[in-house]
Amino acid sequence: MDTNMIVELIGYLGSALVVVSMLMTSVVRLRIINLVGSVIFTCYALIIRSYPTAAMNLFLVGINIFHLVRLLKNRKHYDLIRTGVQDGYFAWLLDTSLPDIRQWFPGFAPEECRADIAYLVCCDRNPAGLFLARAAGEGAIEVLLDYTTPVYRDASAGRYLHEQLRQLGYRTVTFKGNAPKHVEYMEKIGYRKNSRGEYVLEFPA
Repeated sequence: MDTNMIVELIGYLGSALVVVSMLMTSVVRLRIINLVGSVIFTCYALIIRSYPTAAMNLFLVGINIFHLVRLLKNRKHYDLIRTGVQDGYFAWLLDTSLPDIRQWFPGFAPEECRADIAYLVCCDRNPAGLFLARAAGEGAIEVLLDYTTPVYRDASAGRYLHEQLRQLGYRTVTFKGNAPKHVEYMEKIGYRKNSRGEYVLEFPA
């Protein structure tokens, strides 16, 4: 592989990362990938001596660093609100989010879930998550839906929710549904798959 081909591949890699970053639902992830892509593309532009392109991408590097510092410094403030499946606002959020919910929880049907526990997670008064579960014995609940709105998919809302569940006295949280795209999130929170194929999170006593 000659030098020109390697240089071209560097340019394509930088471009690809910038494009991929635009597909991210997490703002932090978007900024990180865009930053890496901009750095690579800056190097590419300098190699081919396209100084205006290099300057533009260097400026983007600065913008991404600035916003990343702000995002990481400003801690999100969450609130957990006990509600009901038929509550007007919760029901409206559930209905309007249903197409996206089914991307993560295929086959989810609100009218069939028979939830007796419903929580709304808010961040600075904005809806960040919808949680539905049913009691499964003393200190145990079975999760039917743990949905996070796109802006808050960095797992911080989920960690807050589960810490609140622990403080509310729950000891075991189990998810038995079919949600392949949800597995990575559960593993970040601390769920472990058991021999029956269920994902279980146990809080220390």
